[in-house]
Amino acid sequence: MKRLFEYIRLVLFVGGVLLGIQVPGFVDQYGQRLEAHALESTRSLSDFQKDADRYFDGSIEKLVTHYQKNPDQVVQQGGSNINTLYQRQQTLQAAYRAFTASLWSPYIQTLFSPVADIRAQAIESYDFSVMLNSHAIIAGLIAGLLLGVLLEITLGLLRLIFNRRPRSRRPLRHRPSR
Repeated sequence: MKRLFEYIRLVLFVGGVLLGIQVPGFVDQYGQRLEAHALESTRSLSDFQKDADRYFDGSIEKLVTHYQKNPDQVVQQGGSNINTLYQRQQTLQAAYRAFTASLWSPYIQTLFSPVADIRAQAIESYDFSVMLNSHAIIAGLIAGLLLGVLLEITLGLLRLIFNRRPRSRRPLRHRPSR
């Protein structure tokens, strides 16, 4: 029974290693998605940025205020939509700057302060990048456990066949004769 627990411990360790090697791939995929979304949001605002550059010294905020002060409700709603795009761009650019700030910042951001919808997309579409998938990991863990148990049973049968008894851990005491 002690050996079974040793094998289980070993299998759990190997499983942890197999899952652990996936973390850098996931962080990289999150970062690629974050960068792509940040670039796309900048492209979405580019025409509005040109208008802001031309009429409001480059200030999107002033452009939005101008739209929202217009008596036409359609133009006002357009200003709100531009503001939504602008806020999203600011959020994504700040997140990407934080992501690329240092060696550890991608891991910290991905695990503790990600852009939620981007992390959800990365989780949804993540495929194990070391040619492993969940089925392979489970099958590998089960195979490792079965191999360990099979080895233990084989060794036990060999002991029986060769009539070797495991040595007792207690020393034998000599009984005095009567």
